[in-house]
Amino acid sequence: MTVTVNKNELKQVLDKLDDVKLELLRLRAMLLPEEEASEEEKKEIEAARKEIAKGSKVDLDDFVKELC
Repeated sequence: MTVTVNKNELKQVLDKLDDVKLELLRLRAMLLPEEEASEEEKKEIEAARKEIAKGSKVDLDDFVKELC
């Protein structure tokens, strides 16, 4: 079975999917309690923000190796 759609129809579907995604995120935020960050996590977040502000970056390959 083959289905063909034109650009306008494809755009409408993608726009609708974006709307659905946003609604799911809203529902998730409403249903799941927000977790408070620990003091250690807050310090790590602040350190990361400072690194970003300085323009620090990490090589993707190094990042992947660190995760594995």
